[in-house]
Amino acid sequence: MSGFYTHDLMAYDGLKIIQKDDVFKFSLDSLLLGSFVEIKQRSKKLLELGSGLGAVLLYLSLKTKIEMVGIDIQEEMVDLSRRSIQLNGLDHQIKIYHHDLKDIQNIFSPSSYDIVVSNPPFFKVNELKMLNKLEGLQIARHEVSTNFKDIVNAAKKMLKTGGEFYFVHRASRLEEIIKDLSEYNFVIKRLRFVYTKPEKDALMILVEAKFGGNSGSMKILEPLYVHTKTGEYTEEVLRIFHLGEDNYGKTSELSK
Repeated sequence: MSGFYTHDLMAYDGLKIIQKDDVFKFSLDSLLLGSFVEIKQRSKKLLELGSGLGAVLLYLSLKTKIEMVGIDIQEEMVDLSRRSIQLNGLDHQIKIYHHDLKDIQNIFSPSSYDIVVSNPPFFKVNELKMLNKLEGLQIARHEVSTNFKDIVNAAKKMLKTGGEFYFVHRASRLEEIIKDLSEYNFVIKRLRFVYTKPEKDALMILVEAKFGGNSGSMKILEPLYVHTKTGEYTEEVLRIFHLGEDNYGKTSELSK
């Protein structure tokens, strides 16, 4: 498999992910999102919109045994994620499908999932200076094939009333995100700002939104700092990476 390689999903014993040189790599965003997701006792089924290499679902397999499904528009990403799932012996729990989420109501039964997660493209297409020449990277980073409103609409169609929608996004788009969530009958229940290091502006947000929930009960969680002032990973991020003292040198791409 020229150009392919197997990578540890940080320091999680035995958990591997297959990547390829010319496609988008799994990033810190995926691990932060996986750590942020709460699997409640009543939850039976989880869906990821835009599952990419499958990093979020692989991470979540450490937290839950419930049925998990992913959907992605990129055939190569679907193939790589399926290989990783098979490599880790998780075929019985995780299934990945190659489809456009805009047609999701024709693929899965509506209102059938307890949890939807997504690590969506962060940037608008008109941010031309940030476009990557490789199509796969463009789709992962930029709203080329879908946008956040499409993802919220798909989440609405798939979730049961009262179901949770978890996602990570750029903090700079929070105003737009709140409007889109409100339009599709979601309310934010938990919001956490992510900073590269203290004294910097927030870079990302982690969000838990409830479909058909009541407004007025949003919790703003304590900030999450990726690095200390001196540039080392913070203790919390090292715990998310599952890194002990012998593994501090392992790193991942920090963002899209």
